[in-house]
Amino acid sequence: MSAEPLIFEKAHALCYRIYDIADEIDLEKARRVLAQDARRLKLSRENSQYIQLPNPPVAYELGRRVLALRGGPVTVDTTARLFDHGAASIVLAVPIPEGATLEQLTAIADELYDSQALEALASELIEGVRKTIAPAVRERRMWEQNESYTVLFVEHIRGTPSAEELLQRADLARLLLGEVGSRPLSRNESQAVTQHRFSYTVDDLVVLDWNSAFVYEPSGSRDIPDLLEIANAQLLEFRFYDEQLDGHISRIHDQVQTRRHGWTALFRSPYRNLVRETLTTLVDLNEFIERVENSLKIIGDFYLAKVYEAAVKRLRIPAWQSSVTRKHQLLAQTYGLLKGEVDTARSLTLEATIVALIVLEIAFAFLRVFEH
Repeated sequence: MSAEPLIFEKAHALCYRIYDIADEIDLEKARRVLAQDARRLKLSRENSQYIQLPNPPVAYELGRRVLALRGGPVTVDTTARLFDHGAASIVLAVPIPEGATLEQLTAIADELYDSQALEALASELIEGVRKTIAPAVRERRMWEQNESYTVLFVEHIRGTPSAEELLQRADLARLLLGEVGSRPLSRNESQAVTQHRFSYTVDDLVVLDWNSAFVYEPSGSRDIPDLLEIANAQLLEFRFYDEQLDGHISRIHDQVQTRRHGWTALFRSPYRNLVRETLTTLVDLNEFIERVENSLKIIGDFYLAKVYEAAVKRLRIPAWQSSVTRKHQLLAQTYGLLKGEVDTARSLTLEATIVALIVLEIAFAFLRVFEH
């Protein structure tokens, strides 16, 4: 690497905290509630028309806030973005001091990745968002977990190095990991962290990791951070429903174990309420999968699509999606078994009723014979 240090003259750390706050958000109603402050997401790069957003997220500014960092308080710009599948993100744009070196940027990144002050500020902001958009929300909730991601967004570096020069001069693996120690990373670790890297021209660069990304974009376009935000929102929703399915499957097991068949099962199955609850879960899950999968559609193989697909892979979204799909199939099979049990109980009840009516008819017939 060159002895000459890299000097970052214009850069921000875009810190995302994404929450699951509802089953569904009516984005058009939310936009009306928010009035003129709200705007729909629109990608601006060349060929961005090949990525379709059927129901683009709604964003609005939350104003400036003070974030307490180790080096002193910093004023950050804050934004909220709403997704129709029930997720909402808080974006804090933390300015990087002009003239910062790579070592200084790495130290800032290390602090921001696990900043409790940032978590507290994001939590405070999301509560305000929930109250503001309450009229546009269906099945309001607040899942205790969230998804965090940090994009180190750089617009200008002194000397305007090319992407190739930047890769040679900067240890981006340490930057993305927030590794401030003096011991160098192993070659395998460095390669694993930086293997997902892309350049559209010789002057821009994107490097993706599982919880952070480095984006060198002299044009200032934030399309790539926006796509990374969408991918993280999808990941959050798959994680949420994976947990929901685990809980529902566990409840079914517990209820089946505790309920015993008795003579009352001839008249009412002990699983009728459980069947209705399971059916509701399956319907809700089908709606959720459709909304999440339709939140972004790729209809062409070009740069933004490659970056987005790499982000999906790096975030392990296919693994979570596969887990949700597998548990959905298991729940559907369980629903079939429970419904069969309920149907059997109904058939037994019907048959018992018919037998009872026949016995009564015979009894009345004998009574009439005896009367004569």
